[in-house]
Amino acid sequence: MVSEQKSRYIKVGESGALLAADATAWAAVLDTQTNLMWAVEVLPRMKFTAANKAPAKLAIAGFKDWRLPTAEELFCLADRTRVDPAIDTDFFPNTPASWFWSSTVDASSPSGCAWVVNFGGGYSSWSLQYNEGFVRAVRPGQ
Repeated sequence: MVSEQKSRYIKVGESGALLAADATAWAAVLDTQTNLMWAVEVLPRMKFTAANKAPAKLAIAGFKDWRLPTAEELFCLADRTRVDPAIDTDFFPNTPASWFWSSTVDASSPSGCAWVVNFGGGYSSWSLQYNEGFVRAVRPGQ
């Protein structure tokens, strides 16, 4: 007997309701391993200062407490069994194979750099804060 593997992700509707895995429209994704909820919408490229502020303006799935993820949180979405993009596209479609800002600044102070996750290859690095990167918002799961 072959057991069916349950996905770690659950689709979340615009009202905040949990949806079936085969739902064709969803606004967010609940990660059952980290208990974080991720916005499906990718915000456009922007500099680090704007990236830190942009999620707070969102109202998705009935929630308004969206923020920029830490480097550790964002890196958990990287799926290194995939490439271009290195993320589960069944739950995160239309994710650019590019890098995304985290809220984690580089430890050397003042460096003017922050950590990013590249979903082209599934790795983490840093970038100068005046460069432009994509943004995916996160919030606590429940």
